[in-house]
Amino acid sequence: MSDEHKYTKYEKARMIGSRALQLSMGAPFLVKLNEAELTAINFDPIEIAMLEFDEGVLPISVKRPKKAA
Repeated sequence: MSDEHKYTKYEKARMIGSRALQLSMGAPFLVKLNEAELTAINFDPIEIAMLEFDEGVLPISVKRPKKAA
């Protein structure tokens, strides 16, 4: 992972939580999961969002304020 893609635990939690909400509201998955994999994770939107985060396909970005000089 490059420096520009390192997230704090708070940013990661916010991105995964936001994506899990989208998934629970019916958004399509961005990773391929078969029925057995979905059953193994109990169709949990948080687990699916974490898989998307790990694959790097999470459609959410972080905007950080510019550092003061």
